[in-house]
Amino acid sequence: MSADLVHIDTWLFDLDNTLYPAESGFMSEIEARMTSFVMRVTGLPRDEAFALQKRYLAEHGLTLRGLMEHHGVDPLEFNALFHDLSLDALAHDAELLAALDRLPGRRLIFTNADDIHAERVLKHLGLDHLFDDVFHIESFGFRPKPDPAAFDAMLEAHGLAPDATAFFEDSERNLAPAAALGMTTVLVGPHAPASSAPFVQHRTEKLAPFLANARLRETR
Repeated sequence: MSADLVHIDTWLFDLDNTLYPAESGFMSEIEARMTSFVMRVTGLPRDEAFALQKRYLAEHGLTLRGLMEHHGVDPLEFNALFHDLSLDALAHDAELLAALDRLPGRRLIFTNADDIHAERVLKHLGLDHLFDDVFHIESFGFRPKPDPAAFDAMLEAHGLAPDATAFFEDSERNLAPAAALGMTTVLVGPHAPASSAPFVQHRTEKLAPFLANARLRETR
């Protein structure tokens, strides 16, 4: 059954593992570099550094935030770790491009990554021309999703009407504050069909067919 999104005029998308499939393996390289950085900062062996990395992610919404608060890490130094990552694992998706292109209204990126990473990935995917703006981690003062402060900053910066906004995410918990604001929430990825979170309104393994089949408002 196609999703009824005729009330939506602003389309808000997470970036990593949302606009490309999680099975690409791209995030594995990001996580590996992150673990090496945590090892260097803390002196921990790799397995303990990885465990700390995941604990900070769970507690703070972003490993970087935990490193900033507990180890005084410079966020610009941390984000620079990922600026030379190979993007070969990410493939163009003509179906997704066409599905995004048909969406009426504004299209925005809302990511816990920084602007350089987001711009590199979007350009490589051939999607950069489809988005009006990238709202990245620096834009909201390094207060990452799911912190409500990040959502408040997004709403203020772009004058969003939550009841006319759809938010697409691969992280279930990042959808909770969006739902509390009145946004339409869409969980994306292989784990989505198994989600039973009450704040998730739509679930889809694949983003492109979901968008292609959704009912949209008329633009003429």
